Amino acid sequence: MGKPTGFLEFTRELPKYKAPEVRIKDYNEIYLPFADEKTQKQAARCMDCGVPFCHNGCPLGNIIPEFNDATYNGDWKLAAEILLSTNNFPEFTGRICPAPCESACVLGINQPPVAIEHIEKSIIEKAFELNLIQPKLPSERTGKKVAVVGSGPAGMAAAAQLNKAGHTVTVYERADKIGGLLRYGIPDFKLEKEIIDRRIEVMENEGIQLVTNTNVGVDITVEELNKNFDAVVLSGGSTVPRDLPIQGRAFKGVYPAMEFLSQQNKRVANITTTVDHRGIAYENGDILATDKHVIVIGGGDTGSDCVGTSNRHGAKSVTQIELLAMPPKERHESTPWPLWPMMLRTSSSHEEGCERQWSILTKEFIGNEAGELIGLKIVEIEWKTIDGRPQFVEIEGTERVLPCDLALLAMGFVHPQHEGLLTNLAVALDERGNVNANNYKTNVDKIFTAGDMRRGQSLVVWAISEGRDCAREVDLFLMGESQLEAKDKGVLFVGE
Repeated sequence: MGKPTGFLEFTRELPKYKAPEVRIKDYNEIYLPFADEKTQKQAARCMDCGVPFCHNGCPLGNIIPEFNDATYNGDWKLAAEILLSTNNFPEFTGRICPAPCESACVLGINQPPVAIEHIEKSIIEKAFELNLIQPKLPSERTGKKVAVVGSGPAGMAAAAQLNKAGHTVTVYERADKIGGLLRYGIPDFKLEKEIIDRRIEVMENEGIQLVTNTNVGVDITVEELNKNFDAVVLSGGSTVPRDLPIQGRAFKGVYPAMEFLSQQNKRVANITTTVDHRGIAYENGDILATDKHVIVIGGGDTGSDCVGTSNRHGAKSVTQIELLAMPPKERHESTPWPLWPMMLRTSSSHEEGCERQWSILTKEFIGNEAGELIGLKIVEIEWKTIDGRPQFVEIEGTERVLPCDLALLAMGFVHPQHEGLLTNLAVALDERGNVNANNYKTNVDKIFTAGDMRRGQSLVVWAISEGRDCAREVDLFLMGESQLEAKDKGVLFVGE
């Protein structure tokens, strides 16, 4: 490595956030500037560890020690080439990935791990700054046409890779803009949408056709899809939210988290359309947290995004509740290195103001005579192992009602929408309701699938990995061979 003693000389340091009282006044990204020299010192912390477990921790198989070395030496061009050889969109993962690579970092055994996610983001931003990111058109076209249905990270990655192989690619999106949940699910204070637009411009200049406001299966029939394309990639995501069918669910003020989040993203973008991220009409009008007691039900990233958005709306109070027990503050013995650790995580949104409660069971939504939500009845629970399975029991005497004018259901998604395209195509589903596939190929001829639609709700980094791997399978199907990179199938090292 460029500096073998770097891990002994430098401590982990990340960009600071704007002060909470400052950043909640807008929806801009929350990070303060960080000098290139500081990033290079962080890259110097990467050890010459022999077996880089970070490779396995990353779903994309990013070549991390090598781009760290290039970063330390200030060779941003080489660093970008190495990074982009495995990751189509490091500007996304460098902002919103939970960085499983860092949990597998060898240095992390007894010191804070290398700041891989920050380095990744720094490389790609420096590449754009130096005009190193330019459209790269394929040297020749194959004459094959591929449709990609859904423009989230899986669909975008599949489209980019298939275009690179020389196929003519059309991406269909039923919402009004490209990006999927990157566009209408992730708040701007985590991912400003200019970052997506910048990448979309590159993809369009590379020859990829992006078509919005088009619901495949309705605006374009299955027959037309089969007739006009040699292969189809289904990457519509997992879009059916998990509901909470308890008493009082119908009261005004109980809404899905994604409806709340996508509305705000559209406000920030000055988009006045009345349809959500799926192209489906909003059912509940404007959802605002201003001057309300907000309870977010669900302890994951979507719940955290609801917390940050509610704080920016000016909520009277924000509480986030979770059915599971509070995780330990340090890595638990059940998830030893290099596994993804089970431990408490506190986001920037939590730091802005939020009460967090664990081991909470929701019992009933309480409303007034006008049908408006005014409270949430909860009870504390204790988790026990009964007959070899974790189960919970209510703790007697802990039932109470919390004031609540707005309840946001952030409990994840159960599976993709079945009605419409999937039903019309007659693709097989697995036991969880996701599209079933063998090497990304469905039971229907020339129909492939990738991302959350195939694997279930997951991370953006997994969606990109799925899109890349699926593209390689499509290329093999169309051409009988493929030179496309995919994890565990060989990577073309472009830096030599």
